[in-house]
Amino acid sequence: MAVWTVSADADDGRRGRLTGPMFDAPCALGRGGMVPADSKREGDGASPMGSYALRRVYFRPDKVEQPLTALPCEILRLEYGWCDDAESPHYNRLVRLPFGPSHEKMWRDDDVYDLVVIIGHNDNPVVPGLGSAIFIHVARDGLTPTEGCVALTLPALTRFLRLAGPEDTLKIG
Repeated sequence: MAVWTVSADADDGRRGRLTGPMFDAPCALGRGGMVPADSKREGDGASPMGSYALRRVYFRPDKVEQPLTALPCEILRLEYGWCDDAESPHYNRLVRLPFGPSHEKMWRDDDVYDLVVIIGHNDNPVVPGLGSAIFIHVARDGLTPTEGCVALTLPALTRFLRLAGPEDTLKIG
């Protein structure tokens, strides 16, 4: 059981480092920096501080190979979305498209969800409005800020997944 730690840069809270056993890589954080998990709000762009389980990995088979990982891993499908409507009973859950309430598409044109790790933020139990779709995913060029996720370059994320296990914890902050 390993603890993977995300810490913010002193000069720019929208950037940081993900460190763990035999691993150290720069990462992008939310455009709102980090906030305590109980202060996290839907749409605030902040990365929630706290300790989280690594739930599941999705990968887009037309873009990347199935990662070598001990984590549960599944093919990302075109019809997958993630509900971000705090009024919906499906809030902060994987949904199938088409889907009426507000959601984001998991199959994206910008490559950030080509490889994505679902973390256990606000999922047991789900509290409406305390944030949804907080993942570890592929960073945009230049490690630009996320909407609250932790983002790594594709090579770093692939390396992280080789090392991470189902009993591991992600500690943000």
